[in-house]
Amino acid sequence: MRNPTLFQTGIPTRRGYRDVTPAQTHDARGHVRIVDVREADELTGPLGHIPGVEHAPLATVLARAASWPKDEELILVCRSGGRSSGAAEALVAAGFRKVMNMAGGMLAYNAAGLPVTRT
Repeated sequence: MRNPTLFQTGIPTRRGYRDVTPAQTHDARGHVRIVDVREADELTGPLGHIPGVEHAPLATVLARAASWPKDEELILVCRSGGRSSGAAEALVAAGFRKVMNMAGGMLAYNAAGLPVTRT
């Protein structure tokens, strides 16, 4: 039997995307598209950003997503999980099938002691 994908192990939400933990997100680096929807100055601020993350500010996510495969696993990240959950819902509505939100955002990622970049 095949190992379940990250999307399959995520916690389903009523809005069609799944929640994943900061640890799952960290472990998925390099294998899953991770998109930070915060503003540019937030990526270099006190919370930093996940190394290797793709940046697409919330206002640009749908336009940027037009070039992404709709069946690719995708994790969205923000400060606390609010903006990224809204972006996840919008991508599901746009036909994306494996959308995930990092629950708790960068606040939870930092609280878990996971590595960040602040430059």
